[in-house]
Amino acid sequence: MKALFPYLLVAPAVIYLLGITLYPGIFAITQSFYAVKFGPWRPIGFQNYANLFHDYQFWGALWNTFVIGSLSLALQCVIALALAFFAYRDPWVRGWRIIFLIPMLFMPSAVAFIYKLFFLDARVISDLLIRIGLIESNLAIQSSVWLSRSLLILADVWQWTPFLFIIFVAALQGQDEEIEEAARLDGASWFAIFWNVSLPLMKPVIAVALILRGIDITTMFANVFIVTKGGPAFGTETISYFIYRTGFKFFNFGYASAASVIMLILTIVIAQLVVKRAFVSSRS
Repeated sequence: MKALFPYLLVAPAVIYLLGITLYPGIFAITQSFYAVKFGPWRPIGFQNYANLFHDYQFWGALWNTFVIGSLSLALQCVIALALAFFAYRDPWVRGWRIIFLIPMLFMPSAVAFIYKLFFLDARVISDLLIRIGLIESNLAIQSSVWLSRSLLILADVWQWTPFLFIIFVAALQGQDEEIEEAARLDGASWFAIFWNVSLPLMKPVIAVALILRGIDITTMFANVFIVTKGGPAFGTETISYFIYRTGFKFFNFGYASAASVIMLILTIVIAQLVVKRAFVSSRS
């Protein structure tokens, strides 16, 4: 009984985690092989997947997710690395680095409403730019695909760059100081040490951090739902919003489940390739 006691203590947490992760996944995979609306489930085999292959809106949502996600992720990585470099070395910035974490403490829906208010509803940013003289009329964000995408990217970068910042600072602090000291004795500057010594050692950490953020970006929903509604002309509809629209507006739950399964497979494959390449390159 004593040997089973530790397992009994963790059993509720394990059951809970399996209930909110494993069961929904199995349920979605099963549902993707059926035509599911309001009546009984009707088995249709791979028909949902075949329909997705010819659905231009599905491929458009995948492309939008890739464009918005890759640009947002690239900006977050560059900004977080720069902030981590200064916060790790500069004593003054190091003392105030807690300020960098504040955006991450807001709810995503609250951030989306703030950006919608500033850029769309109240047009605060447009009025400010007009007063400065940078533009002559209000920004037509809702009628421009790239301006709408830029707004989603800006909101995501502002809120989630601190997540990468925390990881990168911890990675820099965990590196062997003797390696940096040897490079410093050879006359290397702080930037040269960071670029040629610290950054190569951080490759596995950067890869894992980008995978975590990348997976989260593929599920971007609050910003799209609140700010753009997928418009204009489906130009900002991400795969998460496509699944929501298919399942909860058109009530085609089997089709939505098939789309979520495909997105899950693509995410796993891409994540595996990125992590494997990063760890192999770090060893060579």
